[in-house]
Amino acid sequence: MSPFETFLIIVVAIFVLIVIDKSVYIVRQFERGVITQFGAYKRTVDPGLTFILPFIQSLTRVDMRETVLDVLPQEVITKDNAVVRVDAVVYYEVTDPFRRLFNVSNFQMAAVKLAQTNLRNLIGDLELDEALTSRERINAQLRTVLDDATDRWGVRVTRVELQAIEPPRDITEAMSRQMKAERDKRAAILEAEGTRQSQILQAEGQRQAAILEAEGKAEAIRKVAEAERFREVTVAEGEAQAIQTVFSAIHAGRPTHDLLAVKYLETLGRIANGKATKIFLPIEATGVLSGIAAAGIAFEEGRKTGQQQPEE
Repeated sequence: MSPFETFLIIVVAIFVLIVIDKSVYIVRQFERGVITQFGAYKRTVDPGLTFILPFIQSLTRVDMRETVLDVLPQEVITKDNAVVRVDAVVYYEVTDPFRRLFNVSNFQMAAVKLAQTNLRNLIGDLELDEALTSRERINAQLRTVLDDATDRWGVRVTRVELQAIEPPRDITEAMSRQMKAERDKRAAILEAEGTRQSQILQAEGQRQAAILEAEGKAEAIRKVAEAERFREVTVAEGEAQAIQTVFSAIHAGRPTHDLLAVKYLETLGRIANGKATKIFLPIEATGVLSGIAAAGIAFEEGRKTGQQQPEE
C-alpha cells in the first residue's frame, strides 16, 4: 500500500469519526434534547440514544432538574425608612425546554435581576418590624411574582427562601434593648402574678380554716347542748319517777290530815331555817293551817272535857 492510500484511509476514518460524533447523541435521564435544523426548531427528544443529521441538525441538552439560584445580598429601604440587607435563594425547574432556550438568552441573570427588583418592592411596602416577622408572607409573594414572570421562559419557580434580613447595627442594638426590656417586663408581670396567686391561695386557705374551725365549734356547742338537754331530761324523768314513787307510797300508807299537817309544818321549819326573814306561803297552805288549828282546838277541848269528868 502506497503512502497516498494510507493517508487517504486515515482521512476517511477521521471523517467517519467526525460524522458519528455529530450524528449520535446520548440524552441522559434528567435531560431533554432540543434539535434544531439550520437554526430552526425541529423537535424535542426524550432521554436515550438519539441520531441527527450531521452538519445539518444540532442538539442542545437542557437540564430538567431543580436548580438553586443565589440572589446576591442587597440593601433595601423599608416603609419606615430603615435600611436592611436582604439575601435570598430561588429554587426553579425547567418545564419547557423550547421556551427555556428560545425565549430568554441568559435565564440566570434575568431571574436574579427580577428577584432583586421584586424583593425591593415587597420589603419597601413593609415596616421594619413587619418585615422581620413576615418572612413566610414575603417568600410566598415573591415566589408568586417570579413564577408568573418566568412562565413564558419555560421555568417554574418552586420556592423562594429569604436567607437573612439584617438591619443596621444601631437598630439591632435598639431592638436588643427593647427585647430585654420586654423580657424584664414579662418577668415582673409573672412574678407579680405569682405573688398575687400565692396571697389568694393563702387567704383562701385561712378562710377555709376559719370556716372549718367555726363549724367545729358549732358542732361542739350543739353536742354540748344536746348532752345538757339529755341530762336535764334524764334528771327531770328521775325526779318525776321519784315524785311518782313518793306519791304512790304516801297514798299506799293512807296518811291522815293531821300527819300531813305535821309534815307540812316540819317542812316550813326547814325552809325558815335559812337566812330569809320573810316566807311566802302558797294559797294551799291556808287550808292546811286551818286544819291544824281546828285539830288543835279539838285536842284542847278534849283535854278539858277529860279533866272535868273526874271532878264530877
